[in-house]
Amino acid sequence: MTTEEIRIADPAMMRALAHPARLAILDYLHDSPSGATATECAQISGLSPSATSYHLRTLANLGLVEEAPSRGDGRERVWRAPQHSYRVDAGQDASPEALAAERALLDVYLDRENAKVRSWVEHAREEPTEWYDAAVLSEHRLLVTATELEEINKTVHDLLDRYRRRERRGAAPEGARAVTVQYRSLPID
Repeated sequence: MTTEEIRIADPAMMRALAHPARLAILDYLHDSPSGATATECAQISGLSPSATSYHLRTLANLGLVEEAPSRGDGRERVWRAPQHSYRVDAGQDASPEALAAERALLDVYLDRENAKVRSWVEHAREEPTEWYDAAVLSEHRLLVTATELEEINKTVHDLLDRYRRRERRGAAPEGARAVTVQYRSLPID
């Protein structure tokens, strides 16, 4: 079972996603297969439950979250994120509006991802030795063709997908932790 990839190219969708709270909510719901309420999401988004409900409804209108089965008496509204991966790509022939929306979303996304790295670096020495030694922040410069880069990307994504599926099934071994793998493969001059 491979995670379905959704291409996000619509400027309105990109602008809607270019909000730190919405990205935080999506991350949280992707890590919570049983779903979460607006109140639970508010704790990680830093917003009130009513503001978080607004953002959840916006994400639902975009098809990025959906209502989950109730946990009991049905009074709480539970939300979940379908298990997809997303690719932001306005396309090579994108309009100026689409390019601006793409840049805005990528700026927010990269700020969030870079903040995770900075947080790790700041607190790494407090980690258990096995986690300190296992963590890697590296860059590899390669000389490859476009076809070879596609092959590298597919191999890396196939490997990562194996662990992503394991997490979704709840079959992670004892002592496992959530880990962010920030993979970028971009031509440089």
